Amino acid sequence: MASTIKFFLLLLASFVVVQVTKAGDADITSDFGAPLSATIDENFFTYTGSLQVGFVDTTNKLYTQTLQTGDMFVFPKGLVHFQYNADPEKIALAISAFGSASAGTTSLPVTLFTTNIDENILAKSFKTDVATIQALKAGLLAPKP
Repeated sequence: MASTIKFFLLLLASFVVVQVTKAGDADITSDFGAPLSATIDENFFTYTGSLQVGFVDTTNKLYTQTLQTGDMFVFPKGLVHFQYNADPEKIALAISAFGSASAGTTSLPVTLFTTNIDENILAKSFKTDVATIQALKAGLLAPKP
């Protein structure tokens, strides 16, 4: 009888100690996003221009590539990177996938030149003068045509 009670208490204690934990990103609710007016067919997923991409690694080495239709480029997590449509006659479409449902982005020009970082500090950091920093700020704050 005593051994049965000990077994029961041990079993009960094991249920108290065991915890179930579930963690992760929220489920993505659709395969892709598209404008409501878009026609979704094979042409929606095709780009026929030239897209320039690149990133800078932690040793300040620049890696660049010109992508063609169907190409893929992986930007390592947390590194400064860019995408640029070199053909102003065509609209470039790039599809991105992030390692998290809320990866977030930071625009370096906006972060550096439209906040309250002292213009003298920016001028010294970029090895230029305050007038150049003010011109950069003015260009970023100007209304878009």
